[in-house]
Amino acid sequence: MAARHALLSVSDKSGIVDFARGLVEAGFVVLSTGGTAKALADAGIPYTKVAAHTGAPEIMGGRVKTLHPKIHGGILGRRGIDDAVAAEQGIAWIDVVAVNLYPFEATVARGAAPDEVVENIDIGGPAMVRAAAKNHQWVHVVVDPADYPQVLARISVDDIAFRRSLAGKAYRHTACYDAMIAAWFGTSPDEPYPKEGAIPVRLAQRVRYGENPHQTGAFYTTPLENGRALGRAKQLQGKDLSYNNLGDLDAAVRIAFDLPGPGCAIIKHANPCGAAVHEGGMAAAYALALSADPVSAYGGILVFNRPITAGDAAAILASKVFFEVIAAPGLDGAAAEAFSHRVNLRVMELPADWLAAKAAGRDAKRVQGGWLVQDWDVGECGDWRAALRAPDDLELATLRFAWSVCANVKSNAIVLARAEGGGFVLNGVGAGQMSRVDSVRLATEKATRPTAGSVLASDAFFPFADGVQLALAAGVRAFVQPGGSIRDEEVFQACREADAAMMITGIRHFRH
Repeated sequence: MAARHALLSVSDKSGIVDFARGLVEAGFVVLSTGGTAKALADAGIPYTKVAAHTGAPEIMGGRVKTLHPKIHGGILGRRGIDDAVAAEQGIAWIDVVAVNLYPFEATVARGAAPDEVVENIDIGGPAMVRAAAKNHQWVHVVVDPADYPQVLARISVDDIAFRRSLAGKAYRHTACYDAMIAAWFGTSPDEPYPKEGAIPVRLAQRVRYGENPHQTGAFYTTPLENGRALGRAKQLQGKDLSYNNLGDLDAAVRIAFDLPGPGCAIIKHANPCGAAVHEGGMAAAYALALSADPVSAYGGILVFNRPITAGDAAAILASKVFFEVIAAPGLDGAAAEAFSHRVNLRVMELPADWLAAKAAGRDAKRVQGGWLVQDWDVGECGDWRAALRAPDDLELATLRFAWSVCANVKSNAIVLARAEGGGFVLNGVGAGQMSRVDSVRLATEKATRPTAGSVLASDAFFPFADGVQLALAAGVRAFVQPGGSIRDEEVFQACREADAAMMITGIRHFRH
């Protein structure tokens, strides 16, 4: 009986020595090359160099070493069909292919020059993996070191279902690898939305369930993405994040890090129930934000845009409000220690660069049978102009705070805000309503402070004057909105009669 062959060529050497030892003990001839061969030699594992097996040396600085008929024929040959050709060409069957690929991702992540990045685009590796996966009827393909023990346990068993599962994993591995490479190259300005594409994703964690207990769920991250990528956040303590925690954390980060100053946001069901900025520090900002809607804050997500200290942690804990998650771009040791006594509280440390960072890549939403893809809405202010009376300096600063929150609220979105105690605070939100006037009504009803003297931000134009009239009746005297309605003049006239200020941004921020 002819000896069975296994080809081992891995970038990640985890477990490879023990795997090779197990294959040799099972009667395999191990073929190897490069760093993998050195690791085997150092461990005293017998192996045959690929160049000796093929009779062809590595050439072009190692760019060509496994691209040879004796390798690919040995992997792809159909047992019982191609035997005569294999015998004629001196090709031995290769029944195990253990390959993982050049460290392209790590090379990009450490900021390597483009030439070095290109040299870390694997060619022979994906070719062998895809060939072995295609021929899974006879070949075990292994791309994950975690699978080595299972392969050794089943190597002498004809288990086509197992080999098929390995093949699927292999194709996902090469697909993600190629998608990362494509993302690195980017798109052409002439074709910003290419005809074909792939998004590299990697499982970060399984969640207990999705939005509801009858749904399964998981969190996937996108390799190579920096900016405000949730996968870059570090969990310091607490239970695993749930599907809804992660969605709300994303919403909280969008608001907190778009605020025009040191502050925080409290999110419940993807919308803010509290937000504030205060130059006096995070404890002062938290007190203001919580006062906006202390009832709804229970069980919410609290995110700061500045580091928090032990004093800030003490203020949060003293409020006795239960939060699912608390996150900040830095916690001193005493703050972390203070939170540690709440064992179920999830505490997240966010990257320090998030204040200046923006979301990377593009925004995408899953729809049945496809994807909707767009640029990220980064909450731009636009070129503000006064449609009527110009706001005074305090009104303008409060409007900018309100606009930063409103841009991240589910539309139709209305946000009331006030200047108070040396900071700015949310004073009522109308979110996700089918009519804008209902959003105005809801925002005024939810206000925990007097609406008189508040300012109002609207994520889109007022289609009628009724919403503005309702706000004016509640005492609002300054507005910011995109403008552009065919009834703008009616809206302006209502403000003119009340001597209210109105700023026009020219930019809409729908968030469906």
